[in-house]
Amino acid sequence: MCTPQPDTWYDLLEVELQNLFGCLDHFQVLVPLEINLEPRVGASGSVGKRHESGSNVDHDFSAWRKEAKRNQVILILTKLYDFNLGAVTESSLWRSSDYGSTYTKLNDKVGSRTVLSYLYVCPTNKQKIMMLSDPEVESAVLISSDEGASFEKHPISFNVLSLLFHPAQENWILAYSHDSKLYSSVDFGKRWQLVHDNVMPGRFYWAVMGLDRESDVVHIETRIAKGPAQYVKCRAQRCTEANRQYLFPGHVDTNSLVVQDEYVFTQVTKTGRASYFVSYMREPFRRMQLPKYCLPKDMHIISTDEKQVFAAVQEWNQNHTYSLYISDSPGVYFSLSLENLRTTRGPTGNLLVDFYKVEGINGMYLANKLVDHRVKTFITYNKGQTWALLPAPATDVAGNGIHCVTPFCSLHLHLEMSENPYTSGPITSKKSVPGIIVATGNIGTELSSANLGMFITSDAGNSWRQIFDEEHNIWFLDNGGALLAVLHAPTPIRHLWISLDEGKKWDRHTFSLAPLYVDGVLMESESDNHIITFFGHFSHRSEWQLMKIDYKGLFSQRCMDGDYQTWSLHNKGELCVMGEKQIFMKRRPGNRCMLSQDYSRIYSSESCQCTAYDFECDYGFERRTDGKCSPAFWFDPNGAAKSCSADQSFLNSTGYRKVLSNNCKEVGRNVYSPRRQGCRSRPPRGLRLTTGSGELSAPAGSNVTFMVHLQDGDSPRTSVQLDFGDGIRITYSNLSRADDGIQHAYRATGIYRVTAAAENSLGSDSCVLYLHITSPVERVYLSVPLVASRGKETNLTAVVWPSHIRTLTFFWWIANSSEPIITLDGSISFTFQKEGTNKVTVQVACGSTVLQDSRDITVKEFFRSLLLSFSPTLDEHNPDIREWREDIGRVVQTALSQVAGVPTSQLLVSLSPGLPTTAELFILPDVLTPNEHKRQTREELQTISDTFVSLLNQGLVHFELKVGTHVSVYITQQTLAPLVDSSTLHSGSAMLVMICVVFVGLAAFFIYKFKRKIPWIHVETEDSREKEPEMISTVSQKDDMPKVNLADFPSEKDFTEKQLDARKRGSMGRNMDRIVTREYPNCTNV
Repeated sequence: MCTPQPDTWYDLLEVELQNLFGCLDHFQVLVPLEINLEPRVGASGSVGKRHESGSNVDHDFSAWRKEAKRNQVILILTKLYDFNLGAVTESSLWRSSDYGSTYTKLNDKVGSRTVLSYLYVCPTNKQKIMMLSDPEVESAVLISSDEGASFEKHPISFNVLSLLFHPAQENWILAYSHDSKLYSSVDFGKRWQLVHDNVMPGRFYWAVMGLDRESDVVHIETRIAKGPAQYVKCRAQRCTEANRQYLFPGHVDTNSLVVQDEYVFTQVTKTGRASYFVSYMREPFRRMQLPKYCLPKDMHIISTDEKQVFAAVQEWNQNHTYSLYISDSPGVYFSLSLENLRTTRGPTGNLLVDFYKVEGINGMYLANKLVDHRVKTFITYNKGQTWALLPAPATDVAGNGIHCVTPFCSLHLHLEMSENPYTSGPITSKKSVPGIIVATGNIGTELSSANLGMFITSDAGNSWRQIFDEEHNIWFLDNGGALLAVLHAPTPIRHLWISLDEGKKWDRHTFSLAPLYVDGVLMESESDNHIITFFGHFSHRSEWQLMKIDYKGLFSQRCMDGDYQTWSLHNKGELCVMGEKQIFMKRRPGNRCMLSQDYSRIYSSESCQCTAYDFECDYGFERRTDGKCSPAFWFDPNGAAKSCSADQSFLNSTGYRKVLSNNCKEVGRNVYSPRRQGCRSRPPRGLRLTTGSGELSAPAGSNVTFMVHLQDGDSPRTSVQLDFGDGIRITYSNLSRADDGIQHAYRATGIYRVTAAAENSLGSDSCVLYLHITSPVERVYLSVPLVASRGKETNLTAVVWPSHIRTLTFFWWIANSSEPIITLDGSISFTFQKEGTNKVTVQVACGSTVLQDSRDITVKEFFRSLLLSFSPTLDEHNPDIREWREDIGRVVQTALSQVAGVPTSQLLVSLSPGLPTTAELFILPDVLTPNEHKRQTREELQTISDTFVSLLNQGLVHFELKVGTHVSVYITQQTLAPLVDSSTLHSGSAMLVMICVVFVGLAAFFIYKFKRKIPWIHVETEDSREKEPEMISTVSQKDDMPKVNLADFPSEKDFTEKQLDARKRGSMGRNMDRIVTREYPNCTNV
């Protein structure tokens, strides 16, 4: 019965708590009374007033219970969330040392103004407690070593988002901060040290004991500047760059690292297709092999129990379902177990797979599968080799008969796990009570959310009974010997149900006279305390209720040997399950005795003779309708012979792979185990060459690992030669010696033709890989004339630093073009058809790096130009940057305009890069001159040019660079740029063309005659071919054109001086120099 509480108790304690329905309340807490079930005895304690608001119970109610020999401790943390402020404004910490009979408020011990956010308990030492303060108020941790009796506060410099305790060392903790940094502590949070920054959330793991050599190892996934991620392994307190290990070759996809038991998983996506990799027992990574045409879009690791991987894989033709695949021990080779698993998404977007492992029974699983657009529940007893529908109960909860015949009708169960730790969820089973499963479900043609009831099996799923016609939360009590049921409904209740005979009979107990909204239950089902704690409320505006229930009075004594009975595990009458016959013990139904924690559930076990269903189909094999495993159409069952010689033998798969943890024994001839088979000599076939990272590019100077794969052939007797394309070759007399890869470093950039050739006495095979070796592009400079002639070709050149880059793509945007001109060469010729100002932009792409430069070109039909030089003083102040040259050009333009009285609109000055400082003066026609006076304008330009020559020769043009520093401008040489319109000077143009042709011929003859004596011209000979790198140039060259060594090219500075010297020698020398430079085009574009 419910005992009324004095009103004075309402003023004793103050707490904030939040319930499951999203209503947060500020209320008074009373010391709750104990309720003893002996049976049908109940009491309640009033816990204060409530106010309507909303949030999530997981964040605002935390509880911890511990049973010790001398004390029984419960800690409860509650918070008050102010929706107007959008923040937690108050928190309270409560402690009970008598298992909930009385509570003490600990706010004065943690700080009356401290707002707490989370409560953590050390998993290896339950006496150690850690509390986190609300970072909106302060960043601190509160530490207790005496089960919360006292606390120490330690301020920290970061905001903690999550903690990860070490599995063995009680004082070692990892903390993840709001700014993606990972910290470690080895003194239970008193001091913290940065481990790594840019760590992906939830992708950090402590060492696994027995696998990692050092117990303080941390596995981390770090992200590189919002790009790809890396797998990093280091020690928590010594994770400097020098001490970090990068165990996976190359980058990985973000949020893909999983470290679980013996396995490390990661994922790499290239060209839209994902590849998955696994490391078993910390060995090198291997690519996970799914059936060839599975073509996975997504993969999630479900389980790694018993040294085997269960994975949910979304295949290329699946959108809302996944398929279940099961691996061998190393987690490399996978076979299909069940198609079209039902999946949903959790509140945070995480994938939820309808797949449930039944506790206590080896190899037993439940899964929901989509069949003809209907979701049905299936069960397996042999770890996914065969699946069957669940049989429906014979009668309903009222005893009425149910007509439901498989496969048209069956029992369907909800398999999702509860996200609320204070409720049981729709399905539950316990290792301590093998064979008993309680679940929410329905009977019919498919799984439904309507007409739900509660169902139970006592014989591991062979038969089912309906126990309630409404959804309930059900917990196991007394080490699994009793069942507690509470109605799961949005309405208040005042009864709970307890069964001591596996749900056949339920005793109703009243725990409150007034109906109560039950928000959660705190309990320890596998302990001897027989205590459960309810919390709830009468209405959304009433007091909270906190109740302690002791159900020990339901039992008369501890169970003795005569209180147990045996039962046999079977699969529809077949006693051999997972290769053995097992007999279990359980309490006799109706006996009111308490189970002990240490009693043995398994009575006896006997191995059986193996059958086909004790084996799963090996990789590349598929199970047919008759139960046999046959090769898939894409699989060669003799492929395993590639690694053995003719005088050796190998174990060839029969198509079967024994199910892990299956205990059957093969009697007589081994029908299913791999068979030893003699090797035969075969010619090499299917040779493939790849890089270890799968990339076709690498930075210059880095090690590139080449992997040579042979599909078929006598590997130990097959030699392989690898030509790296840079003049270096390596030969292995035994192909199997190259299994770990062949490393090579390239010093120069370029595209290399890498060739692999395999050969034995029966034949040969070869393959080619084209590898791009790159280095970063630092700068690009667009070299173009400031003025160009209309209708005539203009050379545009992009100079790139460093100059040895050769694997570049150039995008040229000229004038108002909507599409670029794309070249592999850094120089192009372009003809401008209209007068005016045209902007030229070049973009240089090297990998993911794109740089650009732009210039304006003034196009005129005719113009004059003069070469200028300056007094040496200017060179001393020349930083050789673009902005300085533009500013000096404007100063010279102004000085020339003032001395000659020519408008600045008719003058352009362009300074050349490098030293000595030189410039070119362009004299343009007046833009207002009509077409009929062009002849006169040409004569005027000549007059202006002559005037400038006279003024410059007299030293009358100068400017002040800075106070006390004067620079004079001189004439160097009048250029042979198109000075006048060619249409009116036929004879002059013809003469100019003839001179150019003569000197082109002279230059070609000069190069050919003395090519071996010119230091910067190198022609490859037969003797030098093996010494020089075999490289594919991105510059268009004819096959018969002499190849030029990049090392022999003149530097940019030398080339600039060479051009200037040519200009000083006169027009003919300058033109000859231009022709010669065309023999080594990389010098101007790279």
